[in-house]
This record gives sequence, structure tokens and C-alpha cells, in this order.
Amino acid sequence: MSSTSEERSPQEAHGAPEVRSVFHPVSSAEAWHQALLSLSNPHPLQSWAWADFKSRWGWSAAPLLLTIQDSQPLVAALVLKRQLPRLPFSILYVPKGPILDYNNAPLRRVVLAQLEQIARRQKAIFVKIDPDVVYSWGLEDERYSPVGAKFIRELLARGWRFSNDQVQFRNTVELDLERPAGELLAAMKQKTRYNIRLAERKGITIRSGSPADFPAIAQMYLETAQRDGFAVRPVAYYLDAWQTFYDAGLAHPLLAEYEGQPVAAVIVVSYGRRAIYMYGASTDKERQRMPNYLLQWEAIRQAQERGYRVYDFWGAPDDFVESDLLWGVWRFKAGFNGQVVRHIGAWDYPARPFWYWLYTVVIPKYLDLLRARNNPQLSQINTT
Repeated sequence: MSSTSEERSPQEAHGAPEVRSVFHPVSSAEAWHQALLSLSNPHPLQSWAWADFKSRWGWSAAPLLLTIQDSQPLVAALVLKRQLPRLPFSILYVPKGPILDYNNAPLRRVVLAQLEQIARRQKAIFVKIDPDVVYSWGLEDERYSPVGAKFIRELLARGWRFSNDQVQFRNTVELDLERPAGELLAAMKQKTRYNIRLAERKGITIRSGSPADFPAIAQMYLETAQRDGFAVRPVAYYLDAWQTFYDAGLAHPLLAEYEGQPVAAVIVVSYGRRAIYMYGASTDKERQRMPNYLLQWEAIRQAQERGYRVYDFWGAPDDFVESDLLWGVWRFKAGFNGQVVRHIGAWDYPARPFWYWLYTVVIPKYLDLLRARNNPQLSQINTT
């Protein structure tokens, strides 16, 4: 019987004699960038820029590679570590990673074993991963991924647990940019096309932004959070994140204006083949002019011009029902006729089960009680 990628060893799958049995650190931003780009589907939350940023907000970062003979990368894993106050323990998180060929079953098992060892060695309560491994595509005509199902079974068999804290969005909407812009526009829902043209007729203009616009975008972001009821981090956090991505050449801010005044903004973060609508904000002003529709279309058009192949709308409901907190956001995104992509979500390996139960069950219930007393209307939609 012929061999498949699910049956081959990492060495056989890549035609090389030896795979290093352990991760090894990378100390160069350029080496890390090149390694990520050599792998399939790299993510900006695995980038050196994100590691640099998170190191200023309570985390230490370890960019780790698994290679063939110290040259060809097989796996990249940016491991973030947060030391817990007054305790000898830490927590580990691999945001939107690790990055590898998930069709390769032996390699998946090597990586999981390595992460489990790292968690024990680092005295971690748990290590969390949330790779972009597809569970299914589509909504009404949902098509399931055999690789996603197999990986879930492997995680469960090794003692990993589906996480109560998903951190990033589990589901998203993706738009294939490898079609002419005219076809993309024609495929959108009629109301979305109408609103794009309405914004143009009603005097909405779009311009590229710069770091000088970040404070104004942050204020719009706070207004959006207040209006839509999601939790936000301190303004300084977003200003630092956006500046870091911008300095690395990964962030592309766009602003919608009416008569010279900003009324909406997006910050698209791009990496590899993918442009991600990672941050969006708007005011209550001039909403009847539909600035968000024209703004989104311009972001899509510019991403295509820059050569990106996928536009990721960054977030969709966990359950596609009107009671889901993201239902209104989903209705807006659905108009652009992208494809729903469900991922397997975040999974935790509890290296210390008792402390994991305390950290993930007892403490969150206590914090939820405090939040309910202080602000009962505040939701917990992730804001990266």
C-alpha cells in the first residue's frame, strides 16, 4: 500500500535523514521570520513582533524551532510564558500555533510530546495551544476536515482538554482573494454592494493611516466597546500593539472620513499569505452613511493589491444563532460572501491537574462574580 502523509515519519515526509528530537531557541528576528515564512499558514501572533510586544506586557517569549539537521524548519512555536505572582508556577501559551504541517501525524505527536515536556520543565500549570487547524468549512453545506478530527482525538488521548478560555476567536470568515476584484464585488450580497455605493455617494472617503492616527483610532475603539458591550484592555496596550506591528511592516491602518473627520477605522495585520481584519472601530457619527461597508471593501481591495491570497475577517460566532454575542458582527461580515471556517479551538495540557482546576474553574467563577457586581452588562468578547 502506498504511503500517505498521515503514515510517514517526519524524516520520510520531508526526505531528510534526521529530525532533531527537541525544540531549540532562535535568537534572531530575521531567522525567525524566514523560518515562519517557510512553513504553511504562518500567523502574525507567532511573529517576532508579537513576541516583542508581549514581552512588555507581563510575558516572556521563547521562539522555538524543530528542524532537520539545524537547517530546514519543520515546526515553529512561539511560546509565551507568564510567571504567576507569589507562586512557583507559570502558564504557557502558544498563540495561533504551533505552526507545522498538520497533515503529518507523526510530526503532530512529536510536537505535542515536546510541548508537554516543556510545560513540566517550566513548572507550568498548563500549556495552551490554539492552532489554525480546520474543523470544518461552510455553514449550511458544512464540510468536515479529517485532519481536524484526527488531531482532536490525539489531543484527548494524550490528556489535553478543550479550553474554557478560548482567548482568540475559534471561528472566522475567509474571503478568497485569488479572484478579480469585480468578481468579489459581484458575489457580495446585494445589500452590501448597495451600502458600499451608498457610502461613496454620501461623501465617505477612505485614506491610509499612520501612527499619528492611532490615538484617534483608540478612542473610536473604546466607543465601539462601550456601544457593543465587549471588554477592552488599557489604551496603552493597543497603542503599543499597533505601533509594534506597524514598525514591523505588518499593520495597515485605514480610516473612513466624512468632511475630514474620522468616523470609522480598521487595522489590517498581514503575514504570509493572509491579511487579517484584526481591529475595527467606529463612532456613532454618520452611521447612516454606511462608512464601515466602504472601509471594509477598501481594506479587501488593498489586501488583494498587495498580493495577499486570503482576507480573514477575524471572528465569527461559536454558534450561529441570534443569541450569540457575535451575531450582529456576523451579519455584517456575511454580506461580503466569505466562507465560514471553524477551527478546533484552544486546547490545554494540564501539567498540574489540581492547580489547573483551581486556575480555570475556581478563580474564574470568583472573578465573574466581581465583574457582575461592578458591571453586569460587560461581555467578555476577546479583543486580542
